[in-house]
Amino acid sequence: MSGLSVPSHQTLLNAIKRDHREILAFYTEYKAAAGNLDQQERWANQLTWEIARHSIGEELVVYPLLEKALGDKGHALAEHDREDHQLVKDGLKKMEGLKVGSVEFDSTLKTIMDNLEEHIQTEEEQDFPQLETAIGLEKSVETAKSFERTKMFVPTRSHPSAPSKPPFETLVGLLAAPVDKLKDAFSKFPTEEQAESATAHIQN
Repeated sequence: MSGLSVPSHQTLLNAIKRDHREILAFYTEYKAAAGNLDQQERWANQLTWEIARHSIGEELVVYPLLEKALGDKGHALAEHDREDHQLVKDGLKKMEGLKVGSVEFDSTLKTIMDNLEEHIQTEEEQDFPQLETAIGLEKSVETAKSFERTKMFVPTRSHPSAPSKPPFETLVGLLAAPVDKLKDAFSKFPTEEQAESATAHIQN
């Protein structure tokens, strides 16, 4: 659901920052559409799915690496980040029962975004620069590819029941899924290298 093309050799920090910028941009579009419920609903859907997908991607790919690469310090950082995500997830689940554009919806979304902006700053300025220093460039690029592949958990924009549908078709289903179940679903896809090998013969 990312609206930007993704460089093939971007680092993990750049991949995370790219997602963060998109999330903030979608929220700006939502606010700019005030008074137009159709547009607000579209941007709210785009925003909430991107937040959910991004959060799951970090929990599946990035936080375990934080713990592995930085030991006890990494574990503490990851736990703090997971707590931040839980606040966001709780807010997103609450929003499912609210009317887009209503005072309560806007208030709940603002709380989510306020929490996210603080979380984003901590990740970009402290957590992930430390991680990149610890793992080196090659591992960072490799991890960025794995992180980008978590976008499979988001339904296609055209139709959520497309043949290549992801394991979870609703936001609630995605947010409620235990991380172990998500890891299981994630593991049943080819690796980036396998996918590239399979399509290497295709001419543009």
